[in-house]
Amino acid sequence: MVSKAIAAAPEPTMRDRILTEATRLFAAAGFEGTSLKEVADAVGLSKPAVLHHFGSKEELRTAVIESILAHWHGELPRLLLAASGSGDRFDAVLGELTRFFRDDPNRARMLLREALDRPEEFGALLRGPVRPWLMAVSGYIEAGKNNGKHHADVDPEAYVVMVMEMVIFAAAIVNLAPAVLPGQDAAGRCERELSRIAKSALFLSRTKKKTAVRTTELRGKSSRPSRKSA
Repeated sequence: MVSKAIAAAPEPTMRDRILTEATRLFAAAGFEGTSLKEVADAVGLSKPAVLHHFGSKEELRTAVIESILAHWHGELPRLLLAASGSGDRFDAVLGELTRFFRDDPNRARMLLREALDRPEEFGALLRGPVRPWLMAVSGYIEAGKNNGKHHADVDPEAYVVMVMEMVIFAAAIVNLAPAVLPGQDAAGRCERELSRIAKSALFLSRTKKKTAVRTTELRGKSSRPSRKSA
């Protein structure tokens, strides 16, 4: 059997290289603590060459954040459509969220720094791109509540925001885990525990789920008009 050749990943464009290095530098020293010259030096360009791709340092900052958020515009709808059930969707979305920030913790550190250093500007950048997929995931959670799969008192939108914040924070300080946890795979242990916490906060246990379904059925019966005997 002849194995298929694996296509080589395309070489990153100069724009992509600038974004990657800017993400790393902004994450390490903050936007104010990083100069355009440092970004240019990191990719082997002159400062004017960087400005050819991005008109200003502020434009570069915006592009870095947008490049992080842009991943979800294409990936989230695919995940939600591909997963058949509520639990499958949870695993798919949370798994992709943690993988994305695990692959490059600088993404998480960049977002965390922006949230702390420039909350108003950062919030303005977040509102437009984040709102659509926040509503999409919240809609699946609301449907799960109505079907007796999720806790009735869950606030879907706030839940999504809190889980997103936990994942970003955990990824941003991932190097701390091995220092305080004994044994191997400290980061993996934290990631699995985060998933367990998020699941238990959302999904009903099997016993509670049966009770919720039974209560829903009884409410449905009680709301039906009674038939009068002939």
